[in-house]
Amino acid sequence: MPTKKIAQPLTWELENELHEKGYKIICGTDEAGRGPLVGPVVAGACVLDPNIEIEGLNDSKKLSEKRREELYDIICEKAIAWATGIATPDEIDRINILNASMLAMRRAIAALDISPDAALVDGNCTRSFEIPAFAIVKGDSKSPSIAAASILAKVTRDRMCKELDREYPEYNIAKHKGYPTKEHMELVRKYGPCPEHRRTFLKFLDDEKR
Repeated sequence: MPTKKIAQPLTWELENELHEKGYKIICGTDEAGRGPLVGPVVAGACVLDPNIEIEGLNDSKKLSEKRREELYDIICEKAIAWATGIATPDEIDRINILNASMLAMRRAIAALDISPDAALVDGNCTRSFEIPAFAIVKGDSKSPSIAAASILAKVTRDRMCKELDREYPEYNIAKHKGYPTKEHMELVRKYGPCPEHRRTFLKFLDDEKR
């Protein structure tokens, strides 16, 4: 029988390594919404107290929507500082999604109530951060700070998608959260894009006209 993988618990190893290098205030940052056709990319930034446990903290993608909502409230209550930032669909189209994701993360960090000395950034690159920033591949499964940021970003963006659904009900955005599902693409074909669609993500419309 195949061995079932057991998720490893988050540890403070990454944060502790930076503390040992002299950084005092460390934030984690992550984004949500790189793949969808519609809406902003949203980033979270979070500074946690390692002495205060947040039970069940994990990568937002591994949690149910209900659990993410619960943890969002706990993070907001227990974090030393937290914030979110966005990059709009227009910005995504203008500077591309990777640069827009970096922009959203920088905005989230800038919105924190305190100024961190360093940032742990989920992913494999950092660009134009004003503080030392360290890219951590799959960081949301390793660092509590990044995991908390991922939950802040995901819940915030999902709530924005529900608002977009009320404004543009014909696309069922609350259901698919803007991702390029077959249904979403068919509805875009039927109704055309709304003002919140990312034009550079709709190349399938151009391809079909050829």
